[in-house]
Amino acid sequence: MNKKTINTGNAARLGAFALAAAALTGCASTSTSNPNDPLEGFNRAMFSFNDTVDKVALKPAAQAYDTVVPTPVQHGVGNFFGNLGDIWSSINQLLQGRVEQGVSTFMRVAINTTFGLGGVLDVATEARLPREKSDFGQTLGKWGVGSGPYVVLPFFGPSTVRDTAGLPIDFYGDVWTYKRPTRWRNVGTVVRIVDRRAQLLDASTLLEDAALDKYDFVRDAYVQRRQSQIDGAGGGRERKEDAIKP
Repeated sequence: MNKKTINTGNAARLGAFALAAAALTGCASTSTSNPNDPLEGFNRAMFSFNDTVDKVALKPAAQAYDTVVPTPVQHGVGNFFGNLGDIWSSINQLLQGRVEQGVSTFMRVAINTTFGLGGVLDVATEARLPREKSDFGQTLGKWGVGSGPYVVLPFFGPSTVRDTAGLPIDFYGDVWTYKRPTRWRNVGTVVRIVDRRAQLLDASTLLEDAALDKYDFVRDAYVQRRQSQIDGAGGGRERKEDAIKP
C-alpha cells in the first residue's frame, strides 16, 4: 500500500483504542462499590478526562459552529454524514438477520443519494423510511456475544468490552474512511464531530441540570439503551439523548 494512502485519522483512533486496552489491563483489579461496574475507578477517571476535553475544546467549538453556521446548512451536514452512516447500518442489520430493516435502510441511502442531492436532504424520512443506526458491537450482541464490563474509553466515551472490540470494524466500515485526498477526509471528520456535538448541546445542558451524578446517569442510560437495541427489533433509532458521550 502506498504510504500516502494510509488513513491517519483511523491510525490515531486505533492508537487511542490501544491506549485504552492497555489501561484496562492495568486497572483490572480496581476496587468498586458497584459489582456491575468492576472498572469504575478507571472509568470515572476517563469520564472526567473526556468531560474536561469536552468543556475546554469540543463544546466551545460546537457552540461557535451553532452560532455561525445557518441552521439549514447544519441540517445538510448532518444529513450528508447520516446518509453515509446508513450504508454501514444497512450492512449490520443484514448481518443481524434483520433483512427487512437492512433493505429499508439501503433504500434510504438510494433515495437520499439520488433525490436528496447526495444525502444533503433527508427525503427518505419524509417517505416514511426512518433512520435506524446499527453498528458492529450491536451485531456481536445479536450473535450472542456478551457485553462484558462497562468501560469508558478516552475520547470515545461510554462503551463495553464487546462494543470496544467492534470499534475497529466500525472504523473500516465507515465509507468516509476511504475519502481522498486525505486532507479533505480529515477536514470532513472534524466538521462531522463538531456538527454532531452541536446537535447535542440542548441534551447535554439537560444532563448537567438533571443528573446528581453524571457518571452514574450516563452509565445506566448507555447500558440500558445498548441492551434494548439488541433485544428489540427497532431499538436502534437515533435520538439526541442516546448519543450523549461525555
